[in-house]
Amino acid sequence: MASSTIAPEKNHRLKSILGGSAGNLVEWFDWYVYSAFGLYFAPVFFPKGNSTAQLMSVAAVFAVGFLMRPIGAWVMGIYADRHGRKSGLTLSVTLMCAGSFLIAITPGFATIGWIAPALLILARLMQGLSVGGEYGASAVYLSEMAGKSRRGFFSSFQYVTLIAGQLLALGVLLLLQSTLDTAQLDAWGWRIPFAIGGVLALVVFRIRRGLLETESYQNAKSDGAPKSSGWLLFSKYPREAFTVLLLTAGGTLAFYAYTTYMQKFLVNTSGFSRESATLIMTAALALYAAFQPAAGALSDRIGRKPLMVGFGIAGVLFTVPIFTVLETATNPYLAFGLVVGSLFIVTGYTAINAVVKAELFPAHVRALGVALPYALANTMFGGTAEYVALWLKNEGMERGFYWYVTAMIGVSLIVYLRMKDTRTHSQILED
Repeated sequence: MASSTIAPEKNHRLKSILGGSAGNLVEWFDWYVYSAFGLYFAPVFFPKGNSTAQLMSVAAVFAVGFLMRPIGAWVMGIYADRHGRKSGLTLSVTLMCAGSFLIAITPGFATIGWIAPALLILARLMQGLSVGGEYGASAVYLSEMAGKSRRGFFSSFQYVTLIAGQLLALGVLLLLQSTLDTAQLDAWGWRIPFAIGGVLALVVFRIRRGLLETESYQNAKSDGAPKSSGWLLFSKYPREAFTVLLLTAGGTLAFYAYTTYMQKFLVNTSGFSRESATLIMTAALALYAAFQPAAGALSDRIGRKPLMVGFGIAGVLFTVPIFTVLETATNPYLAFGLVVGSLFIVTGYTAINAVVKAELFPAHVRALGVALPYALANTMFGGTAEYVALWLKNEGMERGFYWYVTAMIGVSLIVYLRMKDTRTHSQILED
């Protein structure tokens, strides 16, 4: 298909990529604040039971938020395919903003009883709807806006900003830990980051309204391509859709095991203080963010497939040893090294998964094709990771989680080995 529109100038392209990435950072800050501060607000909403039981309740609500991600991916993926990537990004940040403010102002169980956890669940459902649409719209926007020769590099900034959002959440946690005592954090300090997230989301709303639309979307719209729908996706592109689901399964489970759950693991299993665990994860995630563009740029030179296969092989070989050694680790430097090692492994997936998925689909169904299968895999494997890990620990079978992560990485490895390299078989036709 010949391009019917003029590609954006280099400075406009870079400005759009930076604008889309900044919005992604705030979206994921709002999402991860819940996990970062779960240790503090768990007793507020779920006062009964021991600390593990309370964390299980918080993790269950975290998983419930993921139930809305496929719905958000379906509704807003279609919306972004039909009305533009820019419109989808703007709608997603609006929902995230509302959810953050709701958590910030909701009274605890001691004040309003069961209504408190019910409102917490409602807020997470709204945020899950938002994130379900955010991933597909941002992955497609960054992949389409980037030039062909640097598509892996620029699309990797989706996970750079995703990690930066998590780092920002941990940074706020460190700041509050240093300025407030534990009693203040437990009582009301944990509400501050949710309020911050809501305000930042309002700023992003304004930024996203000023973004350029992508050439791929404009060409698909002018060519009169079929309208995006779930039926079109699974009837015309079933192989691509199920490839996205299965290549995501092991990658997303590993990502949540090595990041959001790892902080709780260091406290609840290894025995580090909450402050020490936060410092370890903050430093490790900072390095992890730096890994992403380097891996993305490498994929532009050698292809996407070698990186995904490398993640699959290393994840299968080293997940169990890393978690096993961490069980009894008391040296924070050893713990830091092992966490960094696990994050280096999963970089082979995270740095390029957005562009790989975007390159599998034509433009008129691309946002839905990227978002919906990914969201389904996240609901089944990513969103339940913490709950499964804590349940197995509570049942005295903690190491079963290590083998579960290993097995799912193995499933995805089979997919990586069988699929074509999307760098040389890309459906993104514009430069």
